[in-house]
Amino acid sequence: MSGDPLFDARGAAAGDAQPMQEAAARRSPWRRAACWLRQEPILTVLAVAFALLQAVHPQPWRTLPALVDWQTVLTLAGLLMLTKAVEYSGFLTWLAHRLVRRIRTERGLAVLLVLLAAGLATVLTNDVALFAIVPLLLSLDRLTPLPVGRLIILIALAVNAGSILTPLGNPQNLFLWQRGGASFGTFVWALAPLCAALMTALLVLTGLICKANRLDLSKDAAPPRTDRMLIAVTVLSFVGFVVLADMHHAALALALVVLIFGVWRRDAVLRIDWLLLLIFALMFVVLRGAAALPSVHHALTHVDLSQPSHVYIAGALLSQVISNVPAAIMLAEFSGNWRALAFGVSVGGFGIALGSLANLIAMRLAGARGNWLHFHLVSLPFYLLAVVLGRLLLTS
Repeated sequence: MSGDPLFDARGAAAGDAQPMQEAAARRSPWRRAACWLRQEPILTVLAVAFALLQAVHPQPWRTLPALVDWQTVLTLAGLLMLTKAVEYSGFLTWLAHRLVRRIRTERGLAVLLVLLAAGLATVLTNDVALFAIVPLLLSLDRLTPLPVGRLIILIALAVNAGSILTPLGNPQNLFLWQRGGASFGTFVWALAPLCAALMTALLVLTGLICKANRLDLSKDAAPPRTDRMLIAVTVLSFVGFVVLADMHHAALALALVVLIFGVWRRDAVLRIDWLLLLIFALMFVVLRGAAALPSVHHALTHVDLSQPSHVYIAGALLSQVISNVPAAIMLAEFSGNWRALAFGVSVGGFGIALGSLANLIAMRLAGARGNWLHFHLVSLPFYLLAVVLGRLLLTS
């Protein structure tokens, strides 16, 4: 895997972090814990919120697991394992290298990266799409000068726009799909107009802000070799997993994935982002606990979430404050209109970077190339456009 820019980028980051890790190991346990919590701000906020909720409105510990939507958490766990297997196969980097070797201009490269990022996000989640595309972009920049900061902003918008299409595209869609009870096809059909409109707007934006400068990618190295057997088994497993999840048999689907890859490719099971699963489960406990507070319940009942347009606006606005996944979980306690809520939290992923975790991941991967001011100069106007388009499509 040494030829894979994703692994090269992570390896370099790990090498740079080694002295820091050694220094941290010499600190006291309390300082190490504080350092770790600073690196995981979302988990820290959820833990503090949970402690406050238990102090203000205590609930018996034995009742807390019932607050978690286990169908969603189990489905997310299976998807993380399958996407990790795809990552290890080297297929994504191979595909990206094959495509970019045909590109001649900066604008053409930008359009390709936007389409590739959006396409991957529909089936591999927006986060995984970022981990595949951003390292590829950084490796291409070493071959020929590229406007990396501008392209990363477009890629972040692309994974958010593309992930709208399917229940597998992002965690909020996954939750609303499982909770709403709609079939996979019904969900895609309902969200397709919004996805198409935002992707069209994004491609127009890409054409406007990227120049037609000629690129020389002739020095691009040959793409890395892929594990064909691994990708074939993963694709077949992915299809079976989606079918079982669509039938609301997430536990069985996950058990089969663990059985197949736990025996054959254990790293795809053991090296997933377990912390993300913990954060997601804790998110359910905290937000459903907060929704049960009399003051919160009273405030949200006065919003009149029986109207689809009100649900949509609430999702779009609340996402800007607490991110779109928590917004979906909280508002679902007060409205069963999954389509309006999916529209709202989908457009809520644009705008302020906090609106979607994918935005934060993209800028973090960009490192010094990421410019928060430039990101918001693009994302905030796009958010306003998305809100208008979403509102028109919701009522059409």
